[in-house]
Amino acid sequence: MQKIKLSLREAILMLVLILAIMGCGVIGLGLSPQVPVLLAITVTIFWAKFKGLSWDDINHGIKDGIDKGIIPIVIFILIGAMISTWIAAGTIPTLMVIGFKAISAQWFLPTVFLVCTLVGAAVGSCFTVVSTVGIAFFGIGVTMSFNPALVAGAVISGGVFGDKCSPLSETNNLAAAVVDTDLFDHMKTILWSTVPAGVISTVIFALLGFGHNHADFAKINTTVAALTQDFHISWVALIPIILVFVCAGFKMAAIPTMLLNVLVSGVMMFINNPQLSVVKASNIITNGFVAKTSNSEVNLLLSRGGIVSMMPTVALIVLTLSLGGLLVNFGLVSAVMTPLANHLNSHAKLVTAALCACIGINIFVGEQFLSIILPGRSFKQTFENGGLESSALGRVLEDGGTVLNYLVPWGVGGVFLANTLGVPTMSYLPFVFFSLLCPVMSLISGLTGIGLHVQTQQVEAKA
Repeated sequence: MQKIKLSLREAILMLVLILAIMGCGVIGLGLSPQVPVLLAITVTIFWAKFKGLSWDDINHGIKDGIDKGIIPIVIFILIGAMISTWIAAGTIPTLMVIGFKAISAQWFLPTVFLVCTLVGAAVGSCFTVVSTVGIAFFGIGVTMSFNPALVAGAVISGGVFGDKCSPLSETNNLAAAVVDTDLFDHMKTILWSTVPAGVISTVIFALLGFGHNHADFAKINTTVAALTQDFHISWVALIPIILVFVCAGFKMAAIPTMLLNVLVSGVMMFINNPQLSVVKASNIITNGFVAKTSNSEVNLLLSRGGIVSMMPTVALIVLTLSLGGLLVNFGLVSAVMTPLANHLNSHAKLVTAALCACIGINIFVGEQFLSIILPGRSFKQTFENGGLESSALGRVLEDGGTVLNYLVPWGVGGVFLANTLGVPTMSYLPFVFFSLLCPVMSLISGLTGIGLHVQTQQVEAKA
């Protein structure tokens, strides 16, 4: 592929222009992200053509970007199918009924955060947490008159925290691989930022929910009655959740786990409703479940899922990955990151610059894995030259890359969560305390040296 000759100034101007297009469109005008991202792609393509690249080079950049997202796209499609079958099988309604009976309004938010953390640690996927138990908790919270964005923040914070505590997490394994460190050494290192962020988040959610004791129990009882009347509520309905944990225990990959779960949930649908035809079951998997209870709020909460419901998310992911592929292949990202990495002379500057790079990749590329890979490759040697162990870089990649992808309106994580919970990214963003605190904790570590892993040779030399 032909390379573009770029100055640092030109690269910065192009990136600022792209950010302005997407920021003004999504945040300023409140547009759906697809159109601003498409406009950013258009500007990038014609700029590349003006710089002398061929159409084949441009197509190659798009293909390279999309290739990196094929597996996540398939996973999102399967999650759509899993949500609808879990509702039809009674799994999510059963979780809601159990939650209504077991959770107090006063301690609802910290309970949601901690339970989602535990489930996330077990399955290693924030997406799975939000699209399963997260939906159930969201329904409970809305019925208890909590701010939907606040409940979404508790669910997402717990899912992200659990993901960071799990050896099954794809991003944990990727970050460890990128910096060439042992997975469990990497996980021990990130505890220096994730544990304080988790503790502070628990306290904040407890404080925000402490005064909430005005739940409308008549409304809750009506909701429980509607769920009990129109869905199969029993402990048997929790089999799909147990299956997720079993598959996680056997370290089964996400796609076969979800396929097996959809199959089991589908069988349960037929057991619960012998009159269900194959055509109707197929329609539920394809177009989502449509609740037809006597309670309009239950109908609104549980009419969701299906493969088709994921298509707007898939479309945006394809566009975002295409833009990311163009920016990376045209050298716009490396033109800014490489000079930055080569002019850092202190631990604090190293950590700050790497965090900024991860955040920047999230904003411009919108892809979680690339927010780990690109800064990891660019800063690896710089961290080593600066006397820091590779695990120190691994933590920065997680704190600035992984956890913040869920807060970018056009990012893969942000789009998926907004679509799944029905809450816009910019609405829940202020309440995802865990994701907001992680980069702050990492920055404090860089400035103070607390928990910052310095190379042994450097320490001995100073001694």
